[in-house]
Amino acid sequence: MKLFRRRFLSLAAGGAVLPAVSRVAGAQAYPTRPVHVIVGFAAGQALDIATRIITQRLSERLGQQFIIENRPGAGGNIATLAVVRAPPDGYTLLAIGSNNLINATLYPKLSYDFRRDIAPVASVYRLTQVMEVNPSFPAKTVPEFIAYAKAHPGKISFASAGNGSVAHVTGELFKMMTGVNIQHVAYRGAPPALTDLIAGQVHVMFDNIPSSIEHIRAGRLRPLAVSATTRVQALPEVPPLCDFVPDFETSAWAGVGAPKDTPAEIIYQLNREINAALADPTIKARFADLGGEVLPLSPREYARGIAEETDKWAKVTKFSGATAE
Repeated sequence: MKLFRRRFLSLAAGGAVLPAVSRVAGAQAYPTRPVHVIVGFAAGQALDIATRIITQRLSERLGQQFIIENRPGAGGNIATLAVVRAPPDGYTLLAIGSNNLINATLYPKLSYDFRRDIAPVASVYRLTQVMEVNPSFPAKTVPEFIAYAKAHPGKISFASAGNGSVAHVTGELFKMMTGVNIQHVAYRGAPPALTDLIAGQVHVMFDNIPSSIEHIRAGRLRPLAVSATTRVQALPEVPPLCDFVPDFETSAWAGVGAPKDTPAEIIYQLNREINAALADPTIKARFADLGGEVLPLSPREYARGIAEETDKWAKVTKFSGATAE
């Protein structure tokens, strides 16, 4: 998180400067066939949406299809393991989400080490979560929600896109910082969780803005707060949670990774192309409309950010006692 904050203002205006790569010429033929990008969540949620935006531009720039494969389950671990086991040739990539870093602590017996087995390629964007309820829910503000939850301990449920998702640990952080007793309900992705939230089957969700924003704009969900420290462009009328819960802040981001030992020239070629796409005003505006901000980084900078975020979420997970069960 520190690196992302430190680098954001200087990098958001354009692509990060990449170090010279002496072997670039060897990567000019890449890609010669379709590239598969594995997403660990269902179609229609934030990581999937962000990945589709950037892979469409990669397809246009590189002249090959970048095919999205959604493999939801186990908090994104099924998709990650598929990429870990794939040939390191640049033709199987991973849509990296904050879930990958949360899972390092949440799942104590993973068969892989994310930071060892996945090579960071490029960061795409960071985004904010929105605390939202069904319009029929009695509370219309965060203080009202906290009061209602404390008056009904254990009776309020919060939905998430799955164990280890940012929606899950953001809810756990909210519990930890407010002292409320609300029950986690994990779904296989944000779309089914949102369906039940709209139907009133669950009470609250701390969702990434992109997968919820159209429901909010249509009046199907009521936003109470955003998890950024300031208001965000996509929901300018919604206050930040830290106005009511001091020091509360969370964010997530989307990125791209590859199996370890993927040739450096391929990683840097993809990094340059992704950062060039992120510098496009159309792409910037698209992400801003969804509640996100582009965050171009070099592979090395992205690796440092991954390390910092892993440590941050480990503290939240351990303190809250959240588990993968």
